[in-house]
Amino acid sequence: MAIGVLLALMGTACLIQLANVQLINGKSMAQAAAQSRTITVTLKASRGKIMDTNGSILAQSVERYTIIGNPEGAQAFTPITCTKQTGDICHQINGKPVGATGAAAVARLLAPVLDMDATELGAMLSGTGQYAVLKKDVTPAVKRKISKLNLDGIVYAELSNERIYSNGTLMGALLGGVDGEGKGVAGIEQMENKTLTGEDGYQVYQQGNNGVEIPGTMTESKDAVNGSDVTLTINHDVQWYVEKVLRESCEKYSSPWGIAVVQDTQTGDILALADSDEIEAGSDQAKMTVSRAVRETFEPGSIGKVFTMSGMIQLGLHQASDKFTVPDHITVNGQTYSDATTHGDERWTLAGILEQSSNVGMIIAGEKMSNEQRYDFIRKFGVGQDNGLGLPGESDGLLYSADQWDLRTQNTVLFGQAYTTNALQLTNAVAVIANKGVKKPQRIIKTISDAEGHSEEQKPGGEATRVIDEQVASQVMNAMESVSDHYQFVKVDGYRVAAKSGTAEVAGADGRLSSIISDYSAIIPADNPRFVVTVVLKDPQSVFGGLTAGPVTAEIGEFLMQKYEVPASSPRTDAIPVTW
Repeated sequence: MAIGVLLALMGTACLIQLANVQLINGKSMAQAAAQSRTITVTLKASRGKIMDTNGSILAQSVERYTIIGNPEGAQAFTPITCTKQTGDICHQINGKPVGATGAAAVARLLAPVLDMDATELGAMLSGTGQYAVLKKDVTPAVKRKISKLNLDGIVYAELSNERIYSNGTLMGALLGGVDGEGKGVAGIEQMENKTLTGEDGYQVYQQGNNGVEIPGTMTESKDAVNGSDVTLTINHDVQWYVEKVLRESCEKYSSPWGIAVVQDTQTGDILALADSDEIEAGSDQAKMTVSRAVRETFEPGSIGKVFTMSGMIQLGLHQASDKFTVPDHITVNGQTYSDATTHGDERWTLAGILEQSSNVGMIIAGEKMSNEQRYDFIRKFGVGQDNGLGLPGESDGLLYSADQWDLRTQNTVLFGQAYTTNALQLTNAVAVIANKGVKKPQRIIKTISDAEGHSEEQKPGGEATRVIDEQVASQVMNAMESVSDHYQFVKVDGYRVAAKSGTAEVAGADGRLSSIISDYSAIIPADNPRFVVTVVLKDPQSVFGGLTAGPVTAEIGEFLMQKYEVPASSPRTDAIPVTW
């Protein structure tokens, strides 16, 4: 009877509890249970691609997975022995029993697939909690192998993306890289981060004890929107060739570094922006380094005479055919200036002064040009100003206003010293001559295409502006062609070239004027301009820009003529005399 009474009391208690669960608190308890099983899963958006002007992929995000372990589930794991009854849900290693239980058993099963040490994995799965990252950036093929291990609820994969750069060091620092969260932190990846970054989606559903979604429990979802693709104006083949030539030239001339720019004169598009540094795109070094072609500033040296000569003719002070008697040195206001070589009194025209790159001749010709006019024309050509490309880490160079010049600076600016520029600015400044006196804005982003495939052409950042009259540009172009003819060993067979060399002393590591910048900028073909090529070398043997950077420029020019199948030039018949 006592046992019967006890059982009756227990049954009554169970009925009361059942009534409480089912009738009184049933709804709230069901909601609590559902809530405990409900999770929000992020659907990762893929970062957009970066491509060259022809669609060759330079950077892209590929499907990868982060493998997650559940330590509590692993420690409670008991392998299922393989028999006819257990079929495909059992656990074995190379046809043999696992030989362990708990975290050690999970580690033994998983280690060969993840190519990790089983002991290391076992330690990771022996901690507390239900979430431990075991390995990142796992391929879909590996993820599928893990799915066949019958470790549901203990090991699972979260979708992620890995940024892949398919061309190694090509444009390494220029492309930059992304951080662990997939955010662009350097180079074009940083500049176009907002465009390249997509919008993550999500799913809300209930999961069972094995960590798998319970069918029919999804209550909310939003699709991920992938980032837009960015197409550059840079041509992969041109960039590759220019980088190759730069590295070979630095070795040939024992130069620590070199820079080169190739610009389409008709569009302002940058076809190559290269330096000799070999940095893997996406590497830690790429994330911490600004491309030398972007950051490096220098005195242009005698290339600056192009701007000065243009100003003199535009102001009506001279014509390219005007005649001068030029000694090899001159003293003005107590300051003495010399040419690079010793010579007697030479009878040169203004075009001849440019051809011979005479510092003294520029000072004599610029006598009537005020300091403000000297400053204005240097600035009109774009020196010391933002070029509108928006590349991270780019320096604008330095051009002090005329009222800050001392007695020496006011004359050295006439031949490209006492101010600094960068390779992009210098190239676009020379392109003014190629474009008949018009300064066009540069462009490095060609198109942006969204995830739906809609493509939008990107306009350059700024408007075209006239710097000098067309007939002035024609005279300067004529004189620059004589400069090119002066360097008999710097030629592109079959094509006329207009060019200017430069050599400038710059501060070295000791803080003194102990280093040399040798540069050369060329318009090719001179009779129908298509490209401007600029090459800059630091401390090369042979020193002078015409002897070092000049041949490199010609080598690049020859490649461009062949690649773009540019028609050969017509003979030159209108050369302005350089002597009298």
